[in-house]
Amino acid sequence: MPVRVEPDRTFREALAAADRPLAGMWVCSGSPLIAELCAGAGLDWLLIDAEHSPNGLESILAQLQAVRGYPVQAVVRPPVNDTVLLKQYLDLGVQDLLIPMVNSAAEAQAAVAAVRYPPHGVRGVGSALARASRWNRIPDYLARASETVSVTVQIETEAAVAAVEEILAVDGVDAIFVGPSDLAASMGVLGEQEHPKVRAAVERCLAAAKTAGKPAGVNAFNEATARAYMGAGASFVLVGADVALLARGTEALADKFIPTAPDGGAPLGGTGVAPSSY
Repeated sequence: MPVRVEPDRTFREALAAADRPLAGMWVCSGSPLIAELCAGAGLDWLLIDAEHSPNGLESILAQLQAVRGYPVQAVVRPPVNDTVLLKQYLDLGVQDLLIPMVNSAAEAQAAVAAVRYPPHGVRGVGSALARASRWNRIPDYLARASETVSVTVQIETEAAVAAVEEILAVDGVDAIFVGPSDLAASMGVLGEQEHPKVRAAVERCLAAAKTAGKPAGVNAFNEATARAYMGAGASFVLVGADVALLARGTEALADKFIPTAPDGGAPLGGTGVAPSSY
């Protein structure tokens, strides 16, 4: 007899059950080993990113498999809001999607349609071939599929902020997530995520989500900013990234053991390239 299995809890359900903001981190390395390492850290959720990271279908699948044994929600961000690509992600077994660059209610509706089977959407039917249904080992998967998927849409432009109430009103949008980096760029203050008008836009989105009765999240690597957004109503926050932690950690290690020139230039005794004997 085949093993009958049940789908995992969705991010929507995790947010609904939470009694505090959920803290998570980006997983951008493309490495299942790093993903598993991060999954065991004790954070609430991981964002496996394919928009700005070297992740394709195979590496996303491997990372989903690597983290599944840990008590952490795995959310995946595709590079684009595309029906065909989302179909492939869902068939891999992605249950929680963060859709980038959603600027209007129509774009949010397209994302929701992509994750639902007809007549409620346009998702292609291939469940017998797919990990999503565990190859038809999840009972009644086709009838229940929409229950197994959560959709969070990303608000990261001035246009999206202006339309946030309409986006939140779309049936099937479970949450919004504000991206201050692209938002700052769209507002003419590239690289200034802490700019007052960027923070005001984030807080406007958090307030709109509260009014709509839906969770809102935000990216904030600065601890004080993250805590401020939590206090302003953010239900989930990304507070770090695997690649950033590794970059800063290795730099700190180098600073401890590699002397620099008095003028702050290249390390003494070299050109900045570590000797081969290290």
